[in-house]
Amino acid sequence: MRIGLFLNEPTGPDPIKELGDGIAEASDAGFASAWMSHIFGLDALTALAVAGARTPGIELGTAVVPTYPRHPAALAQQAMTANAALGGRLTLGIGLSHQVVIENMFGYSFERPARHMAEYLDILLPATRGEHVHVEGETLKADIRLSTPGAGMPVLIAALAPRMLKLAGSRADGTVLWMTGPRTVTEHVVPAITAAAEEAGRPRPRVVCALPVCVTDDTEAARARADEVFSMYGQLPSYRAMLDKEGVSGPGEVAVVGDEDSVLAQLEELRRAGVTDFVASPYSKRERTLALLGRLL
Repeated sequence: MRIGLFLNEPTGPDPIKELGDGIAEASDAGFASAWMSHIFGLDALTALAVAGARTPGIELGTAVVPTYPRHPAALAQQAMTANAALGGRLTLGIGLSHQVVIENMFGYSFERPARHMAEYLDILLPATRGEHVHVEGETLKADIRLSTPGAGMPVLIAALAPRMLKLAGSRADGTVLWMTGPRTVTEHVVPAITAAAEEAGRPRPRVVCALPVCVTDDTEAARARADEVFSMYGQLPSYRAMLDKEGVSGPGEVAVVGDEDSVLAQLEELRRAGVTDFVASPYSKRERTLALLGRLL
């Protein structure tokens, strides 16, 4: 199981330098990958292309770029450009986002999201390979061939529901998860995505599992802090469904929390469940947490 690091959203006066410093720190520490969210701050692809270019070697990923605001050919072009700037080190993580964001903030319809993702992939995947795309879907159309350098990056889907996991396994390179605990990974995610890949004759899919992490002697306080920091994820329907499937009340109960031995045991449980990449999001006791993770690199 490869170990990656979630990059903090820059808050200082020079966000690109701050992000670049975070990438360099992750690389110097030996992390296999560094991942950036795309919410309401920096554009993740642009920021990674600029900030990540100075640090070679480490894989850089988006977790995740929402699909609805960008035509898939436009996203393909942007991602290929970023991949070229990074020397082929980009992993493009994409996702539907959430109904409250797509409908209330962007003004798009969120009707039949699985159909949207299937048609999105019809265009995005061949476009990122530099192939000619001719698609006449119900919601998306394209007749284009991109000559952009940087073709061929892996594409992961934020997949939680069964139809999305089938798309991630049968057509993409895997999934990137958030707020999804070990029981749900074991019983729901890995069996579904693996079966879809096998049925389609594709390689074993990547299962990139990102979770909050805190190495501490005060587990109760750390879980309470996770509930506070990540409270909105306990309310968004897609994550709420995964927390319910796990049988927990909130984000604090899926956070990887405890002393060194406990955290190592929880990470081993995820490895046995089929997680190929664990992405740590340290939210408290950062120095101690990174010290433990460093033992695994």
